[in-house]
Amino acid sequence: MTRRVRDAAIRIKLQEMTESVDLVKEHLPDSADSFRQLGIVKDGVYKRIEYAVENVFDICAILNADLQLGVPGTDENILDNLVQHGALAPGMRQNLKAMKGFRNIVVHRYGAIDDSLAFSILEEHIGDFALFRREVEHFLQSVNEG
Repeated sequence: MTRRVRDAAIRIKLQEMTESVDLVKEHLPDSADSFRQLGIVKDGVYKRIEYAVENVFDICAILNADLQLGVPGTDENILDNLVQHGALAPGMRQNLKAMKGFRNIVVHRYGAIDDSLAFSILEEHIGDFALFRREVEHFLQSVNEG
């Protein structure tokens, strides 16, 4: 079976995700107290994380479609499909589900976000985006060689 994957579209999304994450890293202070005091910059951090997560799930949807893994009902179905077919490692599924959950909190409970909790999540999990990028790039390389 020849798999055609939209390599360029995925790489553009990976670049957009990385640019957002780099901006977040650049503006993320050393403490939760400092983060709470950021004002409008903090809003920008939340918006950029939201955008980065959306890029992640756009990439997953492109892979699911291009690999013809079926029409998924949810983002979780897409993740399951990608893990089942070796496009993502099983451990990455949990990271991405957590990203999606964090994005949903940012989007739907914007005024009531616990900034201290958000700061600790960002600090602890910002590297998950780089792990995702490496996995996707490795998968693209394997598909392009095959």
